[in-house]
Amino acid sequence: MNLAEYQDAAVIQRALQAKRIAVVGMSGNELRASNFVGFYLKRHHYDVVPVNPRESEIYGLGSYPSLTEVPGQVDVVDVFRDPSAVPDIARDAVAIGARFLWLQFGVISEEGIDIALTGGMEVIVDRCIKIEHARYLGRMHWLGFNSGTLSARRTEPE
Repeated sequence: MNLAEYQDAAVIQRALQAKRIAVVGMSGNELRASNFVGFYLKRHHYDVVPVNPRESEIYGLGSYPSLTEVPGQVDVVDVFRDPSAVPDIARDAVAIGARFLWLQFGVISEEGIDIALTGGMEVIVDRCIKIEHARYLGRMHWLGFNSGTLSARRTEPE
């Protein structure tokens, strides 16, 4: 599998323009990456929807047991789950009409990707939505990290 085809900057930037993001597997534990990412997205004015059957509320946001129980439109489904859970999540994402399936670092499922693509979704794989937000719209953007060229090589003085 060529992950680069699911890490297209244009697709990432379109996903970052979305308003409502369901974070599947968002934890109430502040030490978990899903918790920090959800907090970051909320702080940056996204409508964050936690999806976790073990949580009733995270950061004052009601948590839903599954994607299919989330009321209203979801634009991005951001997944913090084991790759084996992705095919079912992708089916639910297609069923609710989400536009993007975003699989976090290490969450790689060819079957889930195929289901989402067949259902008309755009897919981002093995990227972190928080890092990509910072790269294109946040502080990393202000520092020039979105230039596409990163190097530790010094230029020779003239």
